[in-house]
Amino acid sequence: MKQSTAKALDPKVKKPLQSNFLSFSLPSSFSGKTRKKPPKTMRTAQPPKPRPLYDIIILGASGFTGKYVVKEALKFLNTPSSPLKTLALAGRSREKLVKTLQWAAHPSSPPNDVSVIIADTTDLPSLSSLCNQTKLLLNCVGPYRIHGEPVVAACASSGCDYLDITGEPEFMEEMEAKYHEKAMETGSLIVSACGFDSIPAEMGVMFNTRQWVAPAVPNHVTAYVSLESDKRIVGNFATYESAVLGVANMDKLQQLRHSRPKKPRPVIPGPRLPKGPTIEYQEKIGLRALKLPSADAVVVRRTLVTLMENPHGLPGINESPEHIGKREAYWSSVKPAHFGVKIASKSLLGIYRILGVGVFIGLLCRFSFGRWLLLKFPSFFSFGWFRKTGPSEDEVRSASFKMWFVGYGFSDSNLASERNSKPDMEIITRVMGPEIGYVTTPISLVQCALIVLSQRENLPKGGVYTPGIVFGPDLQERLQENGISFDVVSKTALPSHAPA
Repeated sequence: MKQSTAKALDPKVKKPLQSNFLSFSLPSSFSGKTRKKPPKTMRTAQPPKPRPLYDIIILGASGFTGKYVVKEALKFLNTPSSPLKTLALAGRSREKLVKTLQWAAHPSSPPNDVSVIIADTTDLPSLSSLCNQTKLLLNCVGPYRIHGEPVVAACASSGCDYLDITGEPEFMEEMEAKYHEKAMETGSLIVSACGFDSIPAEMGVMFNTRQWVAPAVPNHVTAYVSLESDKRIVGNFATYESAVLGVANMDKLQQLRHSRPKKPRPVIPGPRLPKGPTIEYQEKIGLRALKLPSADAVVVRRTLVTLMENPHGLPGINESPEHIGKREAYWSSVKPAHFGVKIASKSLLGIYRILGVGVFIGLLCRFSFGRWLLLKFPSFFSFGWFRKTGPSEDEVRSASFKMWFVGYGFSDSNLASERNSKPDMEIITRVMGPEIGYVTTPISLVQCALIVLSQRENLPKGGVYTPGIVFGPDLQERLQENGISFDVVSKTALPSHAPA
């Protein structure tokens, strides 16, 4: 195992790596002397950017989720046909990073060619140096509203590609507003929400809408998320903290949205159905459900808006003819639909527990003391679902998820334009996989990363995007090969009315 700092020496050439340190000089008026203008000189071509040392650097590798991302990444390091040949772990503590690598490699010995790099999100030069050393940075440091922007800024400035696993809408939308143009200019591909938020939702809703073969069209799709375990379900404290801070700052998200130009929404056939009851019983899947204010609906909507502006998807830098055909065929089969997410449970008691957590967060997060209580005692206010120590390895192994996508629409698009029209067709699909935070999230993130490494020429040059619009044509097959399944449950003709 190699050790280095963010200002480390290249072990091959033994010369300091260049980093984008900021330099400042005083204006000439401060010296009391008039400075002569320098003579005009001919511009010289910029030297080519040095080849990065690493394919991937995982930032926050020793965190709760980060260590599982390391474990997943090691499965593909230097394996046949894998584009991942060089890897480094970055964080604030060398000791913790070394222990993470040992834990992730167990029962094998830690690979000798994985480097450890000291870096901190509050140390901007260290972030700049990270970006200069890698093709792709995987950011696992949350909450992202607190720690994320310096990392995105460093990547956007340097041209380094960036993926993260945030589920925080305000952070994602703010990064798009601030850094999209810069990232397009430098060739930095910045993609958030590459974990359980929001890969299963994005790929799942697109899988559902692709089942609507012309002349059939979808009108709306609802995802029902069911978390299951032989033991108890325990979540990461950082996820809980992000939820508390997100609800507390909802007004800032609304202000951000009002400050930006409104983009046109996709045209969806038929009227939008009225809201249903607070607690719904979905008979077809045997679950009771409650609306879940998650990032998934926001991310899917952003993907559909981008798709409306680019009906054949986003072209790559130097895309192969085969991939152009694949991309255009894929996106021509994806259809817009209203989308929402509900958290589901087999028991009414489970729904009341979820409702109780929502009430606690909704009431207490309005006040600083209330937020302190929520974050100080997460296990109490979440009825044991979140705790600062996170789940045990047994609890992770025993957990799984099912995500049901119930779509309503019209067997013929002409029916949607009729007055008082109601959906006459239902298609139910399902996505299933292992535990959401520490298994499905690393699988999703690492598969997105491998697509970036192996197909960079087929992807957009740069910009801030959602995962669906970037990885859509290639990701589902990879997820299926790594333990996340997609299947069609039923296709049904409906009576003259559709459920709300």
